[in-house]
Amino acid sequence: MQISNNDSFLRKFVYTFCFIISITVCKVSAQDTTNHQVSGIVLDAISGAPLGGATIKYGKHNKGKIASSEGRFSFNLTMNVMQLITSYSGYKTDTSNIPKDSATLLIYLKPMSSLKDVLVKSKQNSSSISLMGAMKTEKIGQGELLRAACCNLSESFETTPSVDVGYTDAVTGYKQIEMLGLSGTNTSYTRENIPDVRGLASIIGLSFTPGTWLEGIQLSKGTGSVVNGYEGVAGQINTELIKPFMTDMPDMANKYKLILNGYQSTQGRSEGNLIYNHHFKKGLSSNLFLYGRSDWRRNDENKDGFMDSPIGTVLVGANRWFYFGPRGWEFQAGIKGDYLKSTGGQLNYKRNENDGLWGFQNDIKRAEGWAKIGKVYINKPYQSMGLQLSGVYHQQRSLYGARNYDGTQHSFYANYIFQSRLFHSDDNVIKFGSSLQLDNYEEKFVNTDFNRREVVPGIFTEYSYNYLTKFNVVAGLRVDHHNLFGAFVTPRLHIRYALTDLTSLRLSVGRAQRTANILSENAGLLASSRSLEIDGMPIANFGGNAYPFKPETSWNTGINLTQKFKLNYEEGTFSVDYYYTDFKNQVMADFETPGIVNFYNLNGKSYANSFQAQLDYEPIHNFNVRLAYRYYDVKATYGNTLKEKPFIANNRGFVNLNYATKNNWSINYTTQLTGRKRLPQSFEYAEGYAPSFITMNVQINKSLMNDDLNIYVGAENLTNYRQNPLILGAAHPFGNQFDASQVWGPVMGRNIYIGFKWKI
Repeated sequence: MQISNNDSFLRKFVYTFCFIISITVCKVSAQDTTNHQVSGIVLDAISGAPLGGATIKYGKHNKGKIASSEGRFSFNLTMNVMQLITSYSGYKTDTSNIPKDSATLLIYLKPMSSLKDVLVKSKQNSSSISLMGAMKTEKIGQGELLRAACCNLSESFETTPSVDVGYTDAVTGYKQIEMLGLSGTNTSYTRENIPDVRGLASIIGLSFTPGTWLEGIQLSKGTGSVVNGYEGVAGQINTELIKPFMTDMPDMANKYKLILNGYQSTQGRSEGNLIYNHHFKKGLSSNLFLYGRSDWRRNDENKDGFMDSPIGTVLVGANRWFYFGPRGWEFQAGIKGDYLKSTGGQLNYKRNENDGLWGFQNDIKRAEGWAKIGKVYINKPYQSMGLQLSGVYHQQRSLYGARNYDGTQHSFYANYIFQSRLFHSDDNVIKFGSSLQLDNYEEKFVNTDFNRREVVPGIFTEYSYNYLTKFNVVAGLRVDHHNLFGAFVTPRLHIRYALTDLTSLRLSVGRAQRTANILSENAGLLASSRSLEIDGMPIANFGGNAYPFKPETSWNTGINLTQKFKLNYEEGTFSVDYYYTDFKNQVMADFETPGIVNFYNLNGKSYANSFQAQLDYEPIHNFNVRLAYRYYDVKATYGNTLKEKPFIANNRGFVNLNYATKNNWSINYTTQLTGRKRLPQSFEYAEGYAPSFITMNVQINKSLMNDDLNIYVGAENLTNYRQNPLILGAAHPFGNQFDASQVWGPVMGRNIYIGFKWKI
């Protein structure tokens, strides 16, 4: 949304935003006249390690809060409060006198000596949703990733109902995720909060992050923090790579020097991972990541004469370094290289041979580098600053039958963040900073060049307020200037209120903007004989350096409720959420007319309603059940008609069962019901609906050598259900009726695999 005098809605939002901050500031200022500041750190009395998550209470009503991950806390207390009561699981409760001066209070908790001869076991949930924090974030740990064959990021959500995964077409093997009923290009992908998969790699880039490399994934729906940028209306997926040093994550494997992983499937897919961790002296550590994949079997299970997935090779390597220096300085730097070479199409097609067969070729070379520099001020531990830097080079050379698509991207990203507190209170946190995003795209389709350079500097500020453990608000505002579209404002607001100690209600609203890359984001449509048009004119008429579309702009509003409970001594979580996305502009890929795909700016309505209910419960010991239901109402205006978006199921059901035995066996079973999807008209059938279907996956794990070795065997698509027909016009691939992009169901049949993970 551009800044305009006529933009009354934006002015009202900004005024409301400023009013909320003003009221909050006044309230805090008034409190400061009667309260005094108490800050402290909770530590282990033996090791001196911080006890993140410790509970600190005061007063006869037991008001209090939870310590941060660094064990820190801060209160504004009335003068008549003299003591704090601190507790932590497995430690003796401590009562501390509040110092009269402003010195930081150090609270040392002692382990319970009475448990010296008792073995105490605790279990970390493999996936969890916290009751704290203004934004609802689902944390997916290594334990969850081990429950399925998480070969890469696009395949890491088989047991996560919030994300849908499907093929973009029946030729390229590309997989794309969906959140809130929106394509993956509307999701912000970050690696440790630095932009990762975007631009020309917005779809294929997911396969360049191996699941074995991941320490965990944080998934949030709706618009996120303005600190991370102005994109991502559907949500954010942040990945954390394995660290070469110990962290506070119980299921982390970073205490190991070497991690090896191997995978083999009956469909001819072989994979291997190697992770080497090393800790040097004086705060320096590093790890090396290597990944290789070979798809060597030409599969044609449906006998249509085309390979069900391409053959080829993927190689990925990364190396990064950490340094924790004196006086609060922290450094991180890394490099990553990706190489892909794949061949698909008709079963007997061979590269670079003019034998009259329809073939697909894809060659990608990608290099990334990043750095993070941070400082925490020793005398002011509440104050810090950080600088994030990254650069990307992406080169892609592709062939779809007789049509070529080539693309090159150069990107640079910088983000400076300063954080401090307001009014001498850790409950009032302010962040501000500036960012710069540079993107240079050079694309060529057949004989037409499409070049674009984007320069987007911006500034931002974000205010967070916490009232005990009951209320949180995060209000952010950023202003950016795009060299093609001018200045625009991105406001975002997140609110959390704890109805009870076990119930959190969250609200969010925010705006997002992005520039569409019509060719790379719709690569599946290139696997057809469709002619490409822009506003009804041949795409060749629009080549050059001028971008013919407006930016995509949208608003997202969401509400979600998270309820923790205990039934029959076992814990559970129930969550329900609803999100509404309203596009003010969207670059439409209209393939409602057979043989044509027409790109144009939205002229009418486009929106998405998303509802999800999820239950996680352990009815008996070591038997976990996850049930979910999702409803999508996603519509857009095609031409002058408001229609359901094609290939999106209105209803989805999800069941995941996981059982672990006492002798280290575990079995995981997932079944998904996918409702019917609208199909656009084609040369072979009229507009209608694809049937609903059920898919099932199962995996059996055996842990050996004190969980250092894990062996697994599994099967995907147990019922062998496949879309039929899969490729339209497959008998005449160079004819005008050929179309491999109309995919609504499973492309691959039953797949049986075996693998191992060995931590040394």
